[in-house]
Amino acid sequence: MKKFISALLFSLAATVTTQAVATEHKDYKDPYVMIKDVADHTFARFEHDKALIKKDPNHLKVIVTEEMLPYIDSRYASYKVLGTYLRQTTKEQRDEFSAAFEGYLVSTYAQAFTEYTDQKVEFGHASDFAGEKIVEVPVQIVENGRPPIKLQFKARRQNDDTWKAFDLVAEGISLLNSKQTEITGLIRSKGIDEVISMLKEKANTAIDMNGPKGKDAL
Repeated sequence: MKKFISALLFSLAATVTTQAVATEHKDYKDPYVMIKDVADHTFARFEHDKALIKKDPNHLKVIVTEEMLPYIDSRYASYKVLGTYLRQTTKEQRDEFSAAFEGYLVSTYAQAFTEYTDQKVEFGHASDFAGEKIVEVPVQIVENGRPPIKLQFKARRQNDDTWKAFDLVAEGISLLNSKQTEITGLIRSKGIDEVISMLKEKANTAIDMNGPKGKDAL
């Protein structure tokens, strides 16, 4: 997982365009367009809100929440992370876990974004996704002097035929699979309620510009 967050940040870093306000949310029916648009809009906000971020680093959480979160199927992702424990939890526990996991992701990504360097990003050609329920969107990260990093964003068709992302595979490593191993281990040793409390605590952690950055933030 050493390279995972670094790959995530760089893969999202498409060409930044000037943008003054939060992006209007859209319902994407093309997963390839969604990934590229979300990348552009997120990093446009980082560029535009530099002064706000410098004044209050927690503003990074606002950007992640407004620009990325609407296009992440966080409930589906949280259920995947719970794995076999999903059926051993109550509806209330599942709801709490899903909300806590979503907050944890926002905080983690915001902390990781305290280090951002411009990279060249190449998006793979779109494939025919008619009739598909899950699509992998290929992205290649190109940096001078280093081998390219190949990624696949996994997106899932929703009931209304729109698409949301739910996983990222970087160098063969799945975010959800990695988190599932970590979190199910904690559930086994501490119990679901304790893990929910731990995720909430991490979600409320203030962003530290001098703290872990990029790949070290996760």
